[in-house]
Amino acid sequence: MHPLSPAAAAAMDFSQNSLFGYMEDLQELTIIERPVRRSLKTPEEIERLTVDEDLSDIERAVYLLSAGQDIQGTSVIANLPLLMRQNPAETLRRVLPKVRDALHVAGVEMQLTAAVSFLTILQDESVSVHTYAHSFLQVILLHLEHRDAGVSNAWLETLLSVIEVLPKDTLRHEILNPLVSKAQLSQTVQSRLVSCKILGKLTNKFDALAIKREILPLVKSLCQDVEYEVRSCMCRQLENIAQGIGTELTKSVVLPELIELSRDEGSSVRLAAFETLVNLLDIFDTDDRSQTILPVVKSFCEKSFKADESILISLSFHLGKLCHGLYGIFTPDQHLRFLEFYKKLCTLGLQQENGHNENQIPPQILEQEKKYISVRKNCAYNFPAMIVFVDPKNFHMELYSTFFCLCHDPEVPVRYTIAICFYEVSKLLNSGVYLIHKELITLLQDESLEVLDALIDHLPEILELMSTGGESSVQENKLSSLPDLVPALTAAEQRAAASLKWRTHEKLLQKYACLPQVISSDQIYYRFLQRMFTIMMTNNVLPVQKAASRTLCIFLRYNRKQEQRHEVIQKLIEQLGQGKSYWNRLRFLDTCEFIIEIFSKSFFCKYFFLPAIELTHDPVANVRMKLCYLLPKVKSTLKIPADKHLLQQLEMCVRKLLCQEKDKDVLAIVKRTVLELDRMEMSMDAFQKKFYEKDLLDQEKEREELLLLEMEQLEKEKQQNDGRPMSDKTFEKKRRDSKTPTSLPKSLPIPVPGSSSATPSTSKEIKKSKLIRSQSFNNQAFHAKYGNLDKCTTSKSSTAAYTSSVSGLSKTSMISLTDDSFRTRNTNSAPSSFSSNASLPSTSRGTGNSVDPKSSGSKDTQPRKATLKSRKSNP
Repeated sequence: MHPLSPAAAAAMDFSQNSLFGYMEDLQELTIIERPVRRSLKTPEEIERLTVDEDLSDIERAVYLLSAGQDIQGTSVIANLPLLMRQNPAETLRRVLPKVRDALHVAGVEMQLTAAVSFLTILQDESVSVHTYAHSFLQVILLHLEHRDAGVSNAWLETLLSVIEVLPKDTLRHEILNPLVSKAQLSQTVQSRLVSCKILGKLTNKFDALAIKREILPLVKSLCQDVEYEVRSCMCRQLENIAQGIGTELTKSVVLPELIELSRDEGSSVRLAAFETLVNLLDIFDTDDRSQTILPVVKSFCEKSFKADESILISLSFHLGKLCHGLYGIFTPDQHLRFLEFYKKLCTLGLQQENGHNENQIPPQILEQEKKYISVRKNCAYNFPAMIVFVDPKNFHMELYSTFFCLCHDPEVPVRYTIAICFYEVSKLLNSGVYLIHKELITLLQDESLEVLDALIDHLPEILELMSTGGESSVQENKLSSLPDLVPALTAAEQRAAASLKWRTHEKLLQKYACLPQVISSDQIYYRFLQRMFTIMMTNNVLPVQKAASRTLCIFLRYNRKQEQRHEVIQKLIEQLGQGKSYWNRLRFLDTCEFIIEIFSKSFFCKYFFLPAIELTHDPVANVRMKLCYLLPKVKSTLKIPADKHLLQQLEMCVRKLLCQEKDKDVLAIVKRTVLELDRMEMSMDAFQKKFYEKDLLDQEKEREELLLLEMEQLEKEKQQNDGRPMSDKTFEKKRRDSKTPTSLPKSLPIPVPGSSSATPSTSKEIKKSKLIRSQSFNNQAFHAKYGNLDKCTTSKSSTAAYTSSVSGLSKTSMISLTDDSFRTRNTNSAPSSFSSNASLPSTSRGTGNSVDPKSSGSKDTQPRKATLKSRKSNP
């Protein structure tokens, strides 16, 4: 036996001391259990809580409110809205009086429940406004001054909502007239606070004359109240009152009160006056702003650093609106002073940073630092407004250093806020956006995923501004001004992938779809495409995989080199469509759906139609089921008569599913899909009126795909002539010049690469046209370095023709490489992502192998090698 380690010996210490410790723990557990045992109900208590099941809802509610316990009464009041919907007359006649009686002696929980139920009844409109006011209003008013502040606030919120719907006469007699006495100094502070909030709400219900005669005297009285809480509360309601009485009365009545309250001895009153003044700036004219409001604001700002930090928090939050409202009346000196004041707030608390542990810092200092963080966060929120204040032309001189500090702030909330504002800043700078390139890279590389998540919301727009708005950003060399962009983007994606926040990762991959408009095609091919493949095949989160799949399709759509496009297509078919894992084959079908959405119909038919419908023979039911859902979209890509041979193969696969499918769930979906396919109308080569818009859009997609081939050829010729690549600007101009015109003749055929545009006249030409689409990677599609592909032979019989077409399929679009991945290119700048040296063998995919459904159902099984030909011979 091995000797016990000291840790193990300590863990098995059964000495007398340790046993006493165990006994004490058991005694504590016993003490904890005692209240549980005591809480069990006695038979007598259970008898009292039992209710006759034969009672109706109304009778049960009356009984529980009369003789039940508090918890039962609370339950009845919570269900009061339901009773009002079911039987409003009986509820008002029998239940509501019991509710009034119960509320007189009710506890806090029942009071809060009643306030919510009364508000719900109002919102449900179970009764008319007149009936509601007659039955419920007095109950609400009675409990407004409850001794518990939470209960009082709950009833007040209900009353404020009721005021919105009550007629003027009811408001005047039931609320406004009693309010005169409730607002007197002889009443409690709570009663006067409630009066302030009710007055602020009533101003929207009466005309200016009534407000001046009946409400404003009460407002002035409460603004001069002896308690600072009442003055502060009334001050915050002055904004609503000003909107109700108009500009003239606001200047003559409200503004003097605000000026006086801004000099109040209570800091909370001064703060309320300042915030109300800022919110009312639009009402006052230039003279009032410059002569009355500006001196108050200056004094408030000068005293703010000597006051409580909460005043600084409010001031920093309203500073942007304040500078915008007072813009144009500042002298140059005042303008500079406000700007310096803002800069000082942006760095508030950073000078006190030290390396001490938080446990060693006094609680008062920690609380102060939290307030300073809130101040800097508010400054970041107001940064776009301050750019307008100084003029974007002066950004580099006046605010760049401040922007740099905010982007490098040690606290995440500050950086998160400036990341949210980054797009607005970029728009304001316009041609000067190049000044903040480094800060974009900094935020992309931020260690906090919250900051990254905030930044990528508008990442496409930001990158577009970066690539086109700056003086040094020209289309001929998109990356010249952003040398660190690609490493920062790849690092950001890797950080998101390594975290548990998959939604951020999904969003980032979706935003990467904008990269073809920003960086070069080669950069995307070498730095992002392989990463998209890796995510699709290894990530465990389905939304992330789909986002990567769609982004990869967009990368493929705008790839400038035919050789690279074919490598990506080949890898999609082999590693996903013919992959070992059924999960990969499911993702291949997702990719096919994106291909149909993004590419032209001819592109999908040429490369993905046959690999997709081959999955009708997949051994896994989930794959066949997903394909059945996709079949209507697959059929929509066909055009008659050019794609008649593909339609025949589709119908043959569907017939085999109907005849041979053994899974009942898949068979049910197949039957529904067949009905949907039969109802579909086929698109013709010539334009049809009902499909005109879709055909026009598809033709434009096809023209752009053909333009890529043309541009690549022109670029090669240009490289041979002067050794310089074609610029993206030239490519964009060429693309615009060759776009589909707005109106086309209805009979204009759409050119489809690899498919015949006219109906063959002889049987030999018919058979030849049927083989054109099946040869997905033909000599025209592939670069010469792939070698010549074996061509299919045809015979006179229809069976031989079908066998020949399938053989051509297995030799072209269903190609299987000898290795799982492509070999590395022999270039210094390219990573080991895709290889251009991979040969394309012309042999079919293991025609003699059989398929085991059990082994094919796992994610680590052998690849499926059977072809359509072998399945036809061995069903």
